[in-house]
Amino acid sequence: MDFQTALKQEKLDDIRKCPKADLHNHFVLGGSRRFLKEQTGKDIQPITEPLNSMDEMHAWNAQNIGEYFNSPEGRRMLIRATFVQAKEDGVSVLEIGEDVWGLGEFFHENIDELVEAFELSHKEIAPEIELRLQIGLSRHCDVAYLEDCLSHFWGCKAFYSIDLYGDELAQPIENFKPIYRRAKAEGLRLKAHVGEWGTAEDVRRAVECLELDEIQHGIAAVEDSSVIRFLADNHIRLNITPTSNYLLGRVKDFKTHPIAELYRSGVDVTINSDDVLIFDSDVSKEYLRLYQSGCLNAEELDNIRKNGLKKVINQLRGSL
Repeated sequence: MDFQTALKQEKLDDIRKCPKADLHNHFVLGGSRRFLKEQTGKDIQPITEPLNSMDEMHAWNAQNIGEYFNSPEGRRMLIRATFVQAKEDGVSVLEIGEDVWGLGEFFHENIDELVEAFELSHKEIAPEIELRLQIGLSRHCDVAYLEDCLSHFWGCKAFYSIDLYGDELAQPIENFKPIYRRAKAEGLRLKAHVGEWGTAEDVRRAVECLELDEIQHGIAAVEDSSVIRFLADNHIRLNITPTSNYLLGRVKDFKTHPIAELYRSGVDVTINSDDVLIFDSDVSKEYLRLYQSGCLNAEELDNIRKNGLKKVINQLRGSL
């Protein structure tokens, strides 16, 4: 069954059989709850109603994840769970990676050990998936600390992209400019979380300051038509996570989600999971929820799906 027919008939299992990308997945929270329950007996239940604050999300995380997987073995289990989830969901392009602090915490500051942990699970569980390894940075960390951590990552050709996440107000985006200049020189695809909680102008400023190729979320751009045009004209991709936006109270409902206006205005958008364990948000469910709500029609969703599968590589990386 083709993707559009599967959507129109609302057959989730058939939607899962169609190839799709997941370009915004935090692997620690991106895995299969079935697999983790089988392995540990721990039954991780997702959020079902919109939260009132980020404190509630932190409380959920403490209760369901906490220190339970806070070991090298636990970290590897979460990696395996993410590949299991992606395979079950028909994901054929998966972009995931480790936060820079995790190198010392779980992999003895050995970059080869970190890469091997991902590549081994990839090979054993879902070798058919295109894996794009990502370097993760937290806005909450001091830039000098991040630069020190990154010294182990620079020059490692296994990584495809770099991403900045965390509280958008933690520190000015300009502080990260030196890191992103180096990342660009390394041939990495440049990404950052912005416009989830901030403003449309924050989105524009982040793109201009860090020379971003892609934005994780970016939905605040819908507030300013000039920013929408800026994103479209400069071919900046937004990797959007609808259920996360809804359950964190960033949008009222699925029907009025900004992805429809952004897409119809010519912005390059993709549909992704964010945190499967928290939001029950595998990519197939995201497509179906957007269709069922009337936010986007089957043809539009199919176009977005195909767009996410396109090979996008920086000119520098392509020349290496």
